[in-house]
Amino acid sequence: MVDTDGSAAEFQQHRARLLALAYRLLGSAAEAEDAVQEAFLRWDAADRTAIAAPSAWLAKVVTNLCLNLLTSARARREHYVGPWLPEPVLTGAGTVLTAPLPAPGPEEHAELRESLSLAVLMMLERLSPAERAVFVLREAFGYGHREIAGVLDLSEAASRQHHRRARQRMEQPVRRFEASQVRRRELLEGFLDAAAQGDLPGLEALLTEDVTAWTDGGGHVSAARRPVLGRDRVARFVLGVVGQAAPDAVVATAEVNGEPGLVWWEAGGLRSVVALEMSGGGISGVRAVLNPEKLGYAARQWRELQDSPEPSGSGELSHSRGLSGSSQ
Repeated sequence: MVDTDGSAAEFQQHRARLLALAYRLLGSAAEAEDAVQEAFLRWDAADRTAIAAPSAWLAKVVTNLCLNLLTSARARREHYVGPWLPEPVLTGAGTVLTAPLPAPGPEEHAELRESLSLAVLMMLERLSPAERAVFVLREAFGYGHREIAGVLDLSEAASRQHHRRARQRMEQPVRRFEASQVRRRELLEGFLDAAAQGDLPGLEALLTEDVTAWTDGGGHVSAARRPVLGRDRVARFVLGVVGQAAPDAVVATAEVNGEPGLVWWEAGGLRSVVALEMSGGGISGVRAVLNPEKLGYAARQWRELQDSPEPSGSGELSHSRGLSGSSQ
């Protein structure tokens, strides 16, 4: 179809930012894509001469579409089997879910990336849809309360109240990365090597004492039904999972939701995406998504980033191992 009036081209200028917003509101890349596509249809049908600020208009449409989806999603998650984790995304070079605001400063960029982490997205589940929308618009995208009021059709006072309640329910501010990039890479590769070699002491040495592991199988594949707590239990759990790997399994390092992570491939396709939370000089959280219904977007991203259906170990996603312990 020919874009005779330029509507698609103009929308494309906003698409990455809208998708970044929708994903943070929903915790699902697939649903975020659907919301952004619906926003485009409404944009294409609208009288755009009456839209004074396209960016604000589109943000309002996407946010309200997401609020409607959140209401039904919360009902579904009440019956979810085992721990629920957000749908993981790869956030290396070439992806759009890390798209910053125009010309962001260092602080703004850091807050946007931190709001993408699985840890923060999990905490956002504590909030009502309205609180979540206010928190994301304010904390991740730097909207003022007057702007938020316009997006959500509420008063500035109500926006401030939602924001205050959201921060209280989150229990802690959006965290800052404590480890340097070099240390994060060392912990990630050390975790992969120790797991591949079955090195229990080496793996334990990388974990904080209070480390927690979550595995999301959604009832479709075998996974722990409750979080696994503590250094010894988490280390043994990880090695137990690795011990069940197929002979052709390959695990490669990646950036997952802005954090160091791993992607696990077997002949049948992508088996798991893992994000590692790092604090206190070690790995304090392991979040593994195994539910195949949540892996389609990440699998597609990997193929696009690698330009190959299998991990190649090239570029930014550079370190991979067969789980027999041999480097790839």
